[in-house]
Amino acid sequence: MPVLTRLIPSPVVVDIRAGALADLSRLLADQRISTSGKLALAVSDGSGARLRASLEPELPGADWFEVCGGTIDAAVTLADAIRGNRYDAVVGLGGGKIIDVTKYAAARVGLPMVAVATNLSHDGICSPVSTLDNDNGRGSYGVPTPIAVVVDLDVIREAPARYVRAGIGDAVSNLSAIADWELSHRETGERVDGLAAAMARSAGEAVLRHPGGIGDDAFLGTLAEGLVLSGIAMSISGDTRPSSGACHEISHAFDLLFPKRAAAHGEQVGLGAAFAMHLRGAPEEAGLLAETLRRHGLPVLPAEMGFTEAEFAQAVHYAPQTRPGRFTILEHLDLSATEIRDAYADYAKTISS
Repeated sequence: MPVLTRLIPSPVVVDIRAGALADLSRLLADQRISTSGKLALAVSDGSGARLRASLEPELPGADWFEVCGGTIDAAVTLADAIRGNRYDAVVGLGGGKIIDVTKYAAARVGLPMVAVATNLSHDGICSPVSTLDNDNGRGSYGVPTPIAVVVDLDVIREAPARYVRAGIGDAVSNLSAIADWELSHRETGERVDGLAAAMARSAGEAVLRHPGGIGDDAFLGTLAEGLVLSGIAMSISGDTRPSSGACHEISHAFDLLFPKRAAAHGEQVGLGAAFAMHLRGAPEEAGLLAETLRRHGLPVLPAEMGFTEAEFAQAVHYAPQTRPGRFTILEHLDLSATEIRDAYADYAKTISS
């Protein structure tokens, strides 16, 4: 008998709305994630710590753990601290670094993880990946998808605008990543998961074409939903392929070559996506990406991130080395340093005209 359906790894509940944080304890109890209220809450010394005062009375059975930085060491330290205490779940309350640390720690001790995002800087809110700094730079670690995702739009509005804008860059970069996946299918025979691709593409298109901005709840809701869908798409495909292509290779290159000067992840992948679209000979799509990034205050030229044209060309040339085995437009064209500089000059002229 053929398999007619498949199970999709996804959160039990996704709550995206204004005021969602006030109902966190009720949500956890109603969904039977934590009926006893015995929780481990991981927070940073930033946004999560500021929310602790208002949440503590609502979560009397919780223990609070302050996390310092988004490193593998911080994740292991958190796991060791919560191990053996019979918690129902681990809650990560904060930005991307805290959520990634908490996902890894929860996986290490075998507990369900709840992601409570205080900004929308990237699609790690719901992804099956923790990106953590280690002794060799930065690594990606497979983890279970969060059992629940909570995004309070009242809290998101208070986040630094740059972090929310970065999430826009990460969401729209899906369109470049899917184009790379389809290119790999044509050139190498790599299998494309149609459902994962459809979800990632829909998430990117929704953000790309939404007329609103970061000051409006309708747009913030669409962005949050898009980032969650991107994470679920990665869970479906079993890897980061639906949301990571040449755009992310270029970003990883910036991180490795210029670790003290790298911009926000979403800023780098947004620029990388627009340039990758240009390399594909898709000027209309590249122009639309650049126009959307510019409208939301995101960089479309390396100088807007503090890099020279030569440094950008260096990052693009190095980028394929960051993900051995992944096939994107960069691997397909295999451009020399001189060809990359020429392509960039044409890109800059095109999007500025």
